[in-house]
Amino acid sequence: MFGPHGVTSPAGTAPADGGGGMDVVLGIDPGLTRCGYAVLGVVPGRPPKPLSMGVIRTPATDPLPERLGLLHREIAALIAEFKPSSVAIEQVFFQNNVRTAMSVGQASGVVIALAANSGCTVAQYTPSQVKDTVAGWGGADKAQVQRMVQQRLGLSSLPKPADAADAAAIALCHCAIAPFVALRDAALARGRS
Repeated sequence: MFGPHGVTSPAGTAPADGGGGMDVVLGIDPGLTRCGYAVLGVVPGRPPKPLSMGVIRTPATDPLPERLGLLHREIAALIAEFKPSSVAIEQVFFQNNVRTAMSVGQASGVVIALAANSGCTVAQYTPSQVKDTVAGWGGADKAQVQRMVQQRLGLSSLPKPADAADAAAIALCHCAIAPFVALRDAALARGRS
C-alpha cells in the first residue's frame, strides 16, 4: 500500500482521522535537501502504528525561496491529510558546517510555524534525547536507531531511507516523553490553583 507522496506505508493501518481514540504524531527530521517525516497513529495502551514515512526532497540547484516553498507545501499537505495533534521535530543542534546548520534551521522554522499555525503541539528533542529514548543510549549509531525503530513499529525490514527512520525515532521519542510532560504540567497546574 502506498502512502502520500509516493512512499510505502504498511497495509492495514488505521485511518488518520483521529477517530476511535487514535492520536496522530508527525515526526520530522528537518533538512532542506532531505526532510524526513513519519506519521504515527497512537492509541493508549497499544504500540504506535506507522501510517506513513518518507522523505521530502528539494533540488539543491533551485533557489532557496523555491525550496522553502516546496517544503512548506509538502509539510502543509501532510498536516492537512493526517491532522496530527503533535509535531515532534529534531532540535537544531550544533553543526560543524555553518551552511548546513543554516538550512536545517530554515527548514525547522518552516515546520514549526506550520505546526503552530495548525494548532498542533510542537515538541523539540535533541539527537541524544531521541537516541536515548528509542535505543536506550544517547550515543547509539544510525543502524542501532533503525533497528529499534523497526522493532518498535513492527516493521518487516529496516526503515529506509535514514531520514525517514530518524523522523520515526523522533515521533517515537515524543510518544514516550509526552505523557510524562502532560502529567508534570497537570501537577504543576494543580499546585498553582
